[in-house]
Amino acid sequence: MEKGNNWLTTFKSFSDSRSITMLLLGFSAGLPILMIFSSLSLWLREAGVERSAVTYFSWAALGYSFKFIWAPLIDRLPLPFLTNTLGRRKSWLLFSQTLIIIAISWMAMVDPATGESALTSMALATVMLGFSSATQDIVIDAYRIESAPTEWQAILSAAYIAGYRVGMLASGAGALFIAAYFGTTKDAYQYEAWRNTYLIMASLMGVGIITGFLRPEPKIESKKNHSHSTKDYLTFFGLFILVASVFITVFYFLATPISAVQEKLNSIVSNKALTSFITGSLRLLVSIISTILFGFIIGKTKIANTEMIEESYIGPVKNFFDRYGFHFALLLLSLIGLYRISDIVLGVISNVFYQDLGFTKTQIASVVKTLGLIMSLLGGFLGGALTTRFGIYRMLWWGAILASTTNILFMVQAKLGANLPFLYLVISADNLAAGLASAAFVAFLSSLTDISFTAVQYAIFSSLMTLIPKIIGGYSGGMVDVLDYSGFFLATTLMGLPVLYIIYLCQKTFKLNQK
Repeated sequence: MEKGNNWLTTFKSFSDSRSITMLLLGFSAGLPILMIFSSLSLWLREAGVERSAVTYFSWAALGYSFKFIWAPLIDRLPLPFLTNTLGRRKSWLLFSQTLIIIAISWMAMVDPATGESALTSMALATVMLGFSSATQDIVIDAYRIESAPTEWQAILSAAYIAGYRVGMLASGAGALFIAAYFGTTKDAYQYEAWRNTYLIMASLMGVGIITGFLRPEPKIESKKNHSHSTKDYLTFFGLFILVASVFITVFYFLATPISAVQEKLNSIVSNKALTSFITGSLRLLVSIISTILFGFIIGKTKIANTEMIEESYIGPVKNFFDRYGFHFALLLLSLIGLYRISDIVLGVISNVFYQDLGFTKTQIASVVKTLGLIMSLLGGFLGGALTTRFGIYRMLWWGAILASTTNILFMVQAKLGANLPFLYLVISADNLAAGLASAAFVAFLSSLTDISFTAVQYAIFSSLMTLIPKIIGGYSGGMVDVLDYSGFFLATTLMGLPVLYIIYLCQKTFKLNQK
């Protein structure tokens, strides 16, 4: 890109083949996420699945929160035949996209209304989708960085984000329009309609596959030397899968004893929703503790290459704590983990809320998805401009305040019911605030990274950003059962208050590098 470029030059750069490539790959990256969240939530509710169980499925997207663990593996491990034929990035891109298509198609073949075994199968397919989609994100990020010089990254990132939003529009509003077209409604559930919808979504992944085939493999002038073997990375990843399997196994087999505990609590406390929330939290806690203990035991065996773990994972973390000091680093990490908590927790159950109020899928698609997309893009551009003008900390303040307080509008919507004009106001304000907060937060995360560890540290930050909100979001259905919608939205608003205090402490302690 030319130095001292003007607006015309900037706009022309969006027509460059590299920008178009990132636009199309962004579409491929944005498509799967709502197949796990909002669209799946509506399908499960129409199929008669309890609201508390519906929101558990959002945990399948936790793969996005742990993708930094297998990122070094993807960077190092060649795929048989594919890598030699297509190249390192294109081979993993094709592989992950193929897994996404298989996962969405698998979900399409399952009718969640047919019983517990169907829900288990749906959960496994959803986990596969979350893992493969997170893998695709890792590859696309690497492809973008390696395919153009530094001065092009802002343009390519903007193209990618625009494509990502369009992909979300297709799998959000598009999926709801298609399902409604095929005839399924809240009161007249038709599995075939949702099956056809998901198969169509799977076919749209062809956009990313064709793009990957047609575009060249990035040319890297100096390839980073890896001092560890493929076996080391593969062994570590295998151990990660084993530890994750322990969590899934413990969580699964606790179902029967936890149900027994819940029945006893129901005889003592006449609030089924409350006892369900308590026992569900206990089930999750026991599963986490069991997994940590198993991971600790595995670590003591020294099966994995400890030097590789130190270099790839511990080194970037140690660098972060060394630069900022232990106590301030913890403060920064708490801000990263909690900043988006208000809107992410609410977002898990938002589509179910709209449907419970009586809005149709067509109304949800046209207002929530389409208008929401426009307002979030506007909020992103506005947030970027304002952050440049007024600084990161000030916009972090306003982003946190707006993202939290706009949840109060959902309380009003809950009282008004299916009031369409007010829904326009709610969606406009919520998505504008979310877009603004996201832009400020991305600038904040970027300012924290060390140039020597940019990829891994940014992956850790972005993973931590969604981890805690997604875990809590998995319980949003149970929270609504206990608090009702108005109480739940008030709770999500209050969740944002500690964030403001943490921003104040950070601003008081440290001046960010905003240049």
